[in-house]
Parts: sequence; C-alpha cells; structure tokens
Amino acid sequence: MGHRLDEIAAALGAEAFGAVDLEVTGLAEPASAGPDQLAVAMSAKFLPGLAEGQARAAVLAQDTDWQALGLEAAIVVARPRYALSGLTRRLDQGPEIAPGLHQTALIDPEAKIGAGASVGPFVVIGRGARIGANARIAEHVSIGADVGIGDDALIHPGARIGARVQIGHRVIIHPGAVIGGDGFSFVTPEKSTVETARETLGTSDMPAAKQSWARIHSLGAVTLGDDVEIGPNNTIDRGTIANTTIGDGTKLDSAVHVGHNVRVGRDCLLCGQTAIGGSTVIGDRVVLGGQTGISDNIIVGDDVVTAGNTTIFSNVPSGRMMMGTPAVKMDQQVKIYKAMRRLPRIMESFEAMQKAVFKRGQND
Repeated sequence: MGHRLDEIAAALGAEAFGAVDLEVTGLAEPASAGPDQLAVAMSAKFLPGLAEGQARAAVLAQDTDWQALGLEAAIVVARPRYALSGLTRRLDQGPEIAPGLHQTALIDPEAKIGAGASVGPFVVIGRGARIGANARIAEHVSIGADVGIGDDALIHPGARIGARVQIGHRVIIHPGAVIGGDGFSFVTPEKSTVETARETLGTSDMPAAKQSWARIHSLGAVTLGDDVEIGPNNTIDRGTIANTTIGDGTKLDSAVHVGHNVRVGRDCLLCGQTAIGGSTVIGDRVVLGGQTGISDNIIVGDDVVTAGNTTIFSNVPSGRMMMGTPAVKMDQQVKIYKAMRRLPRIMESFEAMQKAVFKRGQND
C-alpha cells in the first residue's frame, strides 16, 4: 500500500517539498533505495548514497539542499532520530494475525475476549483470563488463569504469561518472553554460607557443612503498566507476596531478567542482558546499559544512567551517571580507566628507580 509524502509529513509534523503527491511503499537506505521507496538520509554521511540508489524522495535533516541532490521531493525534519520513530510507526504493518479466534485456539469457557481481539493458532487461554479490545495474540502463546491483558496489546509468538499476571493497554511482548515464572528464592534451616559472607564481607571462613535449600513459594504475580514493551526471551519473575511491577512506558531489550519483588519505575530503558536482583527498586526514567547487573535489595534513584557492563552493589542516588565494576560515578571511572592504562608504564619507571637505588647502595 502506498503512502503519499504530504500525508507522511503531516503525521510527523514536518514539511514536504516538491512532488508531495508521490507515493512510497516503504523506507530504504539511500544506496539501495528503489524508485518507490523513501530514502532515509537524515545524516550527512548518508547523502552520497542518494547518487547510488534510485530514490526519488528522501527524508532529510534541516538545512539540506534537497534539489541539489537530484530529488523530486523531500520531507525535512527538525529532529531526525525522533522523526525515524514516527516514520517506522506509520509504515510498520506489524505481524500478520488473522482477525477473530482461530479454530485451533484453546480458550477456557470462563475466559473473556474483548471486542475486535484476534487470537492465533494454538493459543491457550486459561480460566478467568480477560483479553482486552483489539488485542492481538499470535500463535503458540500461553496465557494462564486470571490473567488480565489490556486493550490494543500485541503478544508475539511463543510468549508465556503465568497465572494472575496483569498487563496494561498497548503493551507489546516479543517472542519467547516468560512473564510470571516463580522467583528464585530459597532458604536454609540454619544460617547459610551466603548470609555469613554478607555479614562478614568474607573475612570469616565457614566450616564445611551440609546445607539443603527450601523453596520460598511465589504467591504474587507480575504487573506491567500501559505502553510497556518486553523484548524477546525476557524473564520477569512473580513476586513472593506482592507483585513484581514494571511502570508505564518502560521498555525492556532482549534477554533481560527482572527478579522477584522488583519494582521498576516509569519510562525506563533496560538494555540487553541486564539483570536485576530480587526486591530492588528502580526509579523513573532510569537507563541501564547492556549487561548492567544490579544486586538485590537496593534502591536506584530516578534518572540514573549506567554504561554497558556496569555492576551496582549499593544504593545509587537520583541523577547519577554510573560506570564500571563496582559502579562509581562515570567521570571517576573514566579517570580510573586512564590511570589503569598508565599502570604498566608507571611500574616500569618504578622498577627502574628500584634498580637505580639498589645499584647506588652497592656502590656506596
């Protein structure tokens, strides 16, 4: 299906120039764009590619001379990366899920399916589950008993949603995500080696002793707010008593793990392979770089940002930029890193000084 340039520009709040009635079928990089595609050339480094491709129209940053590039039309945007969000949203057709309820879906008689909802092949929906209006559930999804899913939600193939999980409106859950598995919570009859290590910071050795682990069962569930996105192969554990919660607008990348009883605030970004230990509280608008690890039972304040591969073991005040293992303020970690790079040279100088002092002592 074609999209007119002037309609795309209006949706973006941008301005279109030239043959604004041109229709395009999709987006492409400039060098590989065909005549019916809209080239995305919002950075100067992509502009030379327009001469290699066949695009007649492009999306450009402000102050770019579109006519000099030989284009028939252009959409000019003020904030390119933000415009890319609107462009892709408008042109994304989404997964193909046939309307209605597929004949192979197994839906409990006590489940309620909202108006306009679509349920794909081999979906299982448990007793008392409630599926919102216009929700789309792809093939091979399992939804446990008493689950609530809001309006306009999109559940991709193979997602697993445990009993009593509550999911807000417009939530997107990608393939392989598991929402509402049991928390990893075990205890020993006597004080464990882990407890002793924490109390003594490892200064006291534990005598060898047999220990068996008893499960602390998870009676809570998981609550996802509105407009949350859960990436592929995420795992979010249910709470022990209260629910594990993810706030409105928060987005989780692939392979993120959120432990039991964790509370994540609004509009956070949790990048790939981030792991959060149980009962930790994450504030609003927090951004955790890839492979960030956060210990259990701590508090991370609002607006904290971590670099990739950061490990946090203690509370972090609001507004901090953190980096390293163990995490320290980002500017301090940069100084530490520079100092570490100089260590070999410093040690060579130190060893040379030692030799000089030793020889001088021998001569005296």
